[in-house]
Amino acid sequence: MQRMVGLKAPDFKMPGVSGDGERFIDISLNDYKGKWLVMFFYPRDFTFVCPTEIKSMNRFYDEFQKLNAEILGVSTDSEHSHKAWIKADEKDGGIGTLSFPIGADTIHKVSKDYGVYIEEDGAALRGLFIVDPEGILRYAVVHDLNVGRSAQETLRVLQALRAGGLCPADWAPGEDLLTP
Repeated sequence: MQRMVGLKAPDFKMPGVSGDGERFIDISLNDYKGKWLVMFFYPRDFTFVCPTEIKSMNRFYDEFQKLNAEILGVSTDSEHSHKAWIKADEKDGGIGTLSFPIGADTIHKVSKDYGVYIEEDGAALRGLFIVDPEGILRYAVVHDLNVGRSAQETLRVLQALRAGGLCPADWAPGEDLLTP
């Protein structure tokens, strides 16, 4: 995998849907200028692990907001699929209203640029990226499709990045930073 952390985040523009499923929107990296962006890729709508991650991120949305951070979910499914997923009843596999949008990387450019595209599946790996307010990629983690990510750990990493110093393993807000 090519080094991306510490470099300018790959620019993007893609269609998407608002978190309430009411509006189709255009989403670009520029929309998040001046804020932290937590962008996570997931493989498909109407699946098993993906809704657990999306709902977890949604539960922590207010905590991310307190840190001047926005959340963006992305998959290679269309904005129409995203809308149907948000609007579908939860007993039918729907995810319900979200506090953040979902991007539709239907031409696969964004997932390729971020190194998470699975060519043979036409889907994205579970990649999570944190971009700082100046557009620099500060954190990247990519892993297997079978394992859901922790919104709580993502929040901790964002807090550590914002702490402005050397954070030891398992650092939590309020704990001392390391001094060289």
